[in-house]
Amino acid sequence: MLFNSIEFLLFFPIVTLLFFLLPHNYRWMHLLVASCIFYMFFIPQYIFILFTTIIIDYLAAIWIEKSDEIKKKRYLIISIISTCLVLFVFKYFDFFNHNMLALSHRFDFYYPEKMIQFILPIGLSFHTFQSLSYVIEVYRGNQRAEKHFGIYSLYVMFYPQLVTGPIERPQNLLVQLRQEKPFQYSNLIEGLRLVLFGLFLKMVIADNLGVYVDQIYSKPESFSSLSILNGLLFYSFQIYCDFFGYSSIAIGCAKAMGYNLMDNFRNPYLSSSIGEFWHRWHISLSTWFRDYVYLSLGGSRVKIHRWAINILVVFILSGLWHGANWTFVIWGLTHGVLLIVEGLVNRVFKTQKDKGQNTIRKIFNTIKTFVIVSFTWVLFRATDFTQVKLIVKSLIRNISVSDDFSVDPKIWLFLLFFITLDSVLLNNRFDVWCNKRHLTFRWSLYIAMILMIIVFSNVDNFPFIYFQF
Repeated sequence: MLFNSIEFLLFFPIVTLLFFLLPHNYRWMHLLVASCIFYMFFIPQYIFILFTTIIIDYLAAIWIEKSDEIKKKRYLIISIISTCLVLFVFKYFDFFNHNMLALSHRFDFYYPEKMIQFILPIGLSFHTFQSLSYVIEVYRGNQRAEKHFGIYSLYVMFYPQLVTGPIERPQNLLVQLRQEKPFQYSNLIEGLRLVLFGLFLKMVIADNLGVYVDQIYSKPESFSSLSILNGLLFYSFQIYCDFFGYSSIAIGCAKAMGYNLMDNFRNPYLSSSIGEFWHRWHISLSTWFRDYVYLSLGGSRVKIHRWAINILVVFILSGLWHGANWTFVIWGLTHGVLLIVEGLVNRVFKTQKDKGQNTIRKIFNTIKTFVIVSFTWVLFRATDFTQVKLIVKSLIRNISVSDDFSVDPKIWLFLLFFITLDSVLLNNRFDVWCNKRHLTFRWSLYIAMILMIIVFSNVDNFPFIYFQF
């Protein structure tokens, strides 16, 4: 079920209303059934795969809590391997097969040519990581094993963030699922604000930009360098508004019932460095890799060469997490290299950095970071390296100051509106920021957003970009 669908516009208010009508002891059942219905709108059979990982990690956590140190580690390894095996089979098996077949032709050894293709279950990467974080936290002694199978299942399957995150931690979400949530008008209003904001980002900005981006990437050799640059700019804001929109809707749906999910974005395009960008972009994933991979490898408390390797490992894995394609691997590797270079430069010029940045330097670094990130998105958006080459060739060879790609003026107005709004929000969430505004201004903004959704939303319901991960 897509957040930007008619079905969801019926599903969300019904689920929220029934949640408050039911006694506290029955709410977990209601939300679990609702989450199953939500998930089964995609491919119903895949709910069995989801419950397989839930059962594995539910039992593993209980056994870990009961066992001595040797057995604890054994159960943790079994849990990680089993859960990751499900992820590997459905997401990476075809990628692995394809590459092994290519190697067999290159180095002349036998490898069976039969390929098995699986349809990737929606949200597999997200709920796999959420489930793993729970088991790891139990192993580390930071979380008690949840004995109630229904509550634990709801932790993994909680419908607002089941498909595309945020990737929650048990210390936040699991604890809240056991708490009684009385109806609060302020929570409902703040939640509805976030849902409206998310739908606006997705349906008005991301989907309209996506129409132009798809045309540019479908035949990049046909466009001038200026058109390609417009395409790169549009994709930067398409992916941001698409994913930020989903996260806002997810957080809003949970907030309406009194649950607080973690923020996933904090004005990432206002970052003045690549490191800062990754502190502001897809926060739930970047902190997951930091806490469970980077710090486990030693983090920055090691020699420089080892620190650099740790960074590369994290970002290569991050690239692979996004997709079974070498373009994602190189995208992750590129960001890893950029972070290493940035870290080394900061070490060399530590005194200058400590003095802070003046306004002009801050603006320059922010623009520079945005340009770098926008160019790396080419690897993320392209289907293969051939498409990447065509984009680069068009940028270099088809140099022209004229735009041969007609862009509707309203697109620029949408972008200007969003950039202005995103800038004034700063580190405030939309619902919190609205609380500080005058009533007349708030309602004018709500009405403007609703009208733009009705008038300018695309006829086709485009799926969210991160659904594929």
